[in-house]
Amino acid sequence: VGDIVMVKEDETFPCDLIFLSSSRGDGTCFVTTASLDGESSHKTYYAVQDTKAFHNEQEIDALHATIECEQPQPDLYKFVGRINVYHDMNEPTARPLGSENLLLRGATLKNTEKIFGVAIYTGMETKMALNYQAKSQKRSAVEKSMNVFLIVYLCILISKALINTVLKYVWQSEPFRDEPWYNQKTEPERKRNLFLRAFTDFLAFMVLFNYIIPVSMYVTVEMQKFLGSYFLTWDEEMFDEDTGEGPLVNTSDLNEELGQIEYVFTDKTGTLTENNMEFVECCIEGHVYVPHVICNGQILHDCTGIDMIDSSPGGSGKEREDLFFRALCLCHTVQVKDDDSVDGLKKNQLSRRSCIYISSSPDEVALVEGIQRLGYTYLRLKDNFMEILNRENNIEKFELLEVLSFDSVRRRMSVIVKSSAGDIFLFCKGADSSIFPRVKEGKIDQVRSRVERNAVEGLRTLCVAYKKLTAEEYSNAQKLLQNAKLALQDREKKLAEVYEKIERDFILLGATAVEDRLQEKAADTIEALQKAGIKVWVLTGDKMETAAATCYACKLFRRNTQILELTTKKIEEQSLHDVLFDLSKTVLRHSGSLTRDTFSG
Repeated sequence: VGDIVMVKEDETFPCDLIFLSSSRGDGTCFVTTASLDGESSHKTYYAVQDTKAFHNEQEIDALHATIECEQPQPDLYKFVGRINVYHDMNEPTARPLGSENLLLRGATLKNTEKIFGVAIYTGMETKMALNYQAKSQKRSAVEKSMNVFLIVYLCILISKALINTVLKYVWQSEPFRDEPWYNQKTEPERKRNLFLRAFTDFLAFMVLFNYIIPVSMYVTVEMQKFLGSYFLTWDEEMFDEDTGEGPLVNTSDLNEELGQIEYVFTDKTGTLTENNMEFVECCIEGHVYVPHVICNGQILHDCTGIDMIDSSPGGSGKEREDLFFRALCLCHTVQVKDDDSVDGLKKNQLSRRSCIYISSSPDEVALVEGIQRLGYTYLRLKDNFMEILNRENNIEKFELLEVLSFDSVRRRMSVIVKSSAGDIFLFCKGADSSIFPRVKEGKIDQVRSRVERNAVEGLRTLCVAYKKLTAEEYSNAQKLLQNAKLALQDREKKLAEVYEKIERDFILLGATAVEDRLQEKAADTIEALQKAGIKVWVLTGDKMETAAATCYACKLFRRNTQILELTTKKIEEQSLHDVLFDLSKTVLRHSGSLTRDTFSG
C-alpha cells in the first residue's frame, strides 16, 4: 500500500489504484471491466486534479500527499476518500476521491499509453478479492431424484440386513441348530458377548447385500452428461455464422435441465435490442427536427443538416434552438479518441464528422453523433475547456466548472459551464419524470406529448433543460458541492441533497428520441419460447411505454393481451387517498346517525 504503480495499455491493474496521471493530456483513461462486471464498453476514469499534470517518474516521485479512504468493501461502484496534496510548505489542498478515481484490480487499460496510480487496496482487500464467492454446487432434478432413490435403497439394505440377523438368531435358538457340524465355533467365539456377535452378523449381512445400492449408476450418469455436452457443441442449428462459433458448454452438470426451464428472465437493452443507438429526432419547444434528409421515402443518413417536419420556430425560438444543441454537446461524459489517423487519413484531412467518440453510455454517443449531423460538433475537452464547432464553423469554448453525475435514483445528469462571454449555464438532461417536475418555464405540454408519442413507438427519450446562474448562485453551489464531496461519511446522501437544491427552476428546451433496434430474430425466439410453454419476463429500467412497445415488437405482447399495471402510488396520492377515505367514513357515520334520529323522531 502506498507504492506508485505504472500500467501500460492493454495491461491489467495488479491492485486497486488511485488514478494520479495518464499520458492523455486531459488526465483521463479508458478502462474495460469485463472481468469484474461483464461490461465490455469503455469506461472513463479521471485523474486527481492536482496530479494529472505529472507525466514522468521524477514528477510523481516528488509528489507529497496523504490519502484517507474508507475500509475495504466489495461494492464495485462505491468508493469514498480524500487526498491531501502538499505544495511546498503551504497548507495541503484537499480533493475528493470517488469511484471515478479508483482503478480496480482485474480491469484492463485501453486506448491510453500509460497511467500512474498509487496502491490503496492490495491482496485480499481489493474489491475483486472481496467479491470472490465459493462456487456453489448446483444439483439437477435427476441428481436430486437419484439421491432420494439412494436413501430408499439404503433403507432397504439396512432393513434386509436387520431382518436376516434377527431370523438367524431365531433359527439358532432351537437345540442343535446353534453349531451345525460344518460350522463349529471356537472357544473365544462361544465366550463373546451376544450383542457383539449380533452386530458382527449385521455387518456381515450388509456386506453380502451391498449390491442393492447401484454404485456404478453415478459413474454411468456422469459419463452420459460428459458425452451429452459434446452433442450440444456439435449442434449445427446453434452455430452462429456471424461469430463463426458454436455453443460453449461451461459445465455438464445441468444438461438435462435445459428441457425443464419454466421461466426466462431477460434484459431489454443489449439482449432483446442491439444496444446500437441511433439518434432519430429531437423536439425543441414543440418543433421536431430529424438529423437527415428524406428523399422519395429513403433516409439518406450521409446527408448533413436539419429536416423540419413542422413550421419554423421563428426568430424567438432560434436562441432556444442553439441552446438545445449546445446543451447536448456539453452535457455528457463522452471522450474523443485522439488517434493520429483514422483508416490511414490524417486528422486535418478529415471532416467534422470523422470524430470517434467513446463513452460508457451508448446513448450519449448517439446523441453527440446525432447533434453532429445537425450542425454542432463536440471537438474535445482540453485543460477543462469543452470545445464545440457550431454551424458557422466557429469554435466555441466553454469552461467546465462542475459535473453533477448521473445516477439511477435521480435519473438525470447536469453540467455547469461558463461561456467565453462570462455567462454561467446549468444544462440538465434526464428522464421526463425527473425533468418535468423541476421545470418552471417552457412548452411543457407540447414536449410531453411528443415524448409520450415516441415512447409508445419504442424510442428511448430524454428531456433537456437549462437555467442561467449568477456568479453568486454558482459560488454558493460550488461551496455546497465541495463540502459534500469532501465528506467521508454519508457522502452520497449529502450530494443528493445538494443536487436537489441546485437542479430546480429549469427552463425546458426540448427532448430527444433514440432508437435501439431489436436483435435479429428476437421476435421469433420469444415466440418459440412461448410455444414451448416457457414464461418470459423482461426486466428494464426504461419508461413503461417504451418497454411495452418493445414487448409488442418482439411478440411478447399481442394486441389482445390483457395488461395489468402494478405501480406504486406517490406519497401525495396516497395521502390524498387516505384523507378522502377518512372523510367518506365520517360522512357515512354522520348520515347513519341522522337516519336513526329521523326514524326515532
